[in-house]
Amino acid sequence: MKNGRVAIPSVGTGGLDGQRSAHFGHCDVFTIIDLKDGEITGVSVIPNQEHSNGGCLVPVNILASNKVTALIAGGMGRRPLMGFMDAGIDIYYDSDHTDNRSALNELVAGNLEKMTENMTCGGGHH
Repeated sequence: MKNGRVAIPSVGTGGLDGQRSAHFGHCDVFTIIDLKDGEITGVSVIPNQEHSNGGCLVPVNILASNKVTALIAGGMGRRPLMGFMDAGIDIYYDSDHTDNRSALNELVAGNLEKMTENMTCGGGHH
């Protein structure tokens, strides 16, 4: 992926040099990276919200309202995956890289597989 707005679930304060969160739905923040022709044009951080209202679709709504086009995740259940797909947000699977910059580099290089509805992993964890 060379162009678009990428979200990476992050722990703590996030950022490009931050650490990825193992469970996207329970991350502290989403690190948002804007890409143009494979180059970073902007980095921002959006706080996550509690799941009390909206369940596991809360992150979908947060990211869709911020015009995110792709999310890097180490897996998710079917309901949030379908929600992201319905919102036009592509999910790229990466469970190997624990820091945001490495995960982003793998995405830009084309090394991450896009998740499909038949690829849900992580069971009920999100």
